[in-house]
Amino acid sequence: MYKRVMDPAGPEASPEDLMIAVEQMVRYVRRSATAGGLSTAASSALSRLGREGPYRLTELARAESVSQPNMTQLVTRLERAGLVRRTADHSDGRGVLVEATDAGLELFRQRRAERARALQQLVDELPEAEQRAVRVALPALARVIEDRQARS
Repeated sequence: MYKRVMDPAGPEASPEDLMIAVEQMVRYVRRSATAGGLSTAASSALSRLGREGPYRLTELARAESVSQPNMTQLVTRLERAGLVRRTADHSDGRGVLVEATDAGLELFRQRRAERARALQQLVDELPEAEQRAVRVALPALARVIEDRQARS
């Protein structure tokens, strides 16, 4: 039972229709990244470290919305796989930073490329006008998110 989310010939999509479309797109793109066989949580944490650089374990747990014990277990698994390492926080001798290793950064780049290809394939299937709309709308939404995060 498939419901067509947005019909270009029909009325504009409702907020619920937009949410369904975003959820479907995110699930599809996430599933397309298979390099390394990472869980969603591991992929998310490694992606954050790859994009933003080292984090204190407590801050990484907070940023990823997981408990510190869960993040500690996840970092331990990533560390055993050679994807991250713990280093001393030079600004606070008691603190520990978690950073992606070269292997972790390479895996992050591979997974990002897989997701980008999956998204591009979806966009390529759209008519040209809808392709342009997506290329304008998605970055615009990303800017709004970044602005909100900067204000909080």
